Amino acid sequence: MSMLSYEKKYRVRGGTLVGGDLFDFWVGPFYVGFFGVTTIFFALLGTLLIIYGAALQGTGNIWLINIPPPDLKYGLGFAPIKEGGLWQAITICAIGAFCSWALRQAEIARKLGMGYHIPVAFSVAIFAYVTLVVIRPVLMGAWGHGFPYGIWSHLDWVSNTGYQYLHFHYNPAHMLAISFFFGTTLILSLHASLVLSALNPPKGEPVKTAEHENTFYRDIVGYSIGTLGIHRLGLFAALSAGFWSAVCIVISGPFWTRGWPEWWGWWLNLPIWS
Repeated sequence: MSMLSYEKKYRVRGGTLVGGDLFDFWVGPFYVGFFGVTTIFFALLGTLLIIYGAALQGTGNIWLINIPPPDLKYGLGFAPIKEGGLWQAITICAIGAFCSWALRQAEIARKLGMGYHIPVAFSVAIFAYVTLVVIRPVLMGAWGHGFPYGIWSHLDWVSNTGYQYLHFHYNPAHMLAISFFFGTTLILSLHASLVLSALNPPKGEPVKTAEHENTFYRDIVGYSIGTLGIHRLGLFAALSAGFWSAVCIVISGPFWTRGWPEWWGWWLNLPIWS
């Protein structure tokens, strides 16, 4: 069903954070706004810079593109464009595009009289990215500690960083992040399967209601969190996964430089084992 029949009702003026009525318009079904313009600008410029970096590298293979951060010798200063400066420019564009998108979400929420749950949730993803390319490199004293832009090179960076600390799975914040990632998958798969099950009954049976859904889980696990509760729980688990994944990498290097298995020595040294 097309939403155009009632969409006009919600295309109201106001709610903008910057620019007033000047940018308060739509292009087709898409609201633009000041931050829509800045999103397009940063995203387009960043994409063109990546294409330029691929041209410098001499490859058109998307798997092999590699735009590395500056060498450690440049510290936190600006590097020449072909020696990491391109990575710095792309990082600025990425942060500009991501933050612009979140602020555009906030403007749309203001227009519709909604809460700010969506831009706040998206900001956690931005925080995870900024942690990798800004916060951790600044704490370690060089932009060279950021990850390279490229598919294979990025995966290599993740692998090498993990081996730097012997066994990254022993990182306690990493344990929390992985648990929340898996938990989010479990929670949302249970929720989606329940909704589809209720809306697709056997032939001849009426569509089931929320009471049926609640009863199903009360019969299985003795408790139903409810229709609003499952979305709150799913959001909490998803944001926790992003938050703890940022924590697990930012403490590796700035606050812990040895192998993560060694961190657990405190457990073996507890007096209860004496």
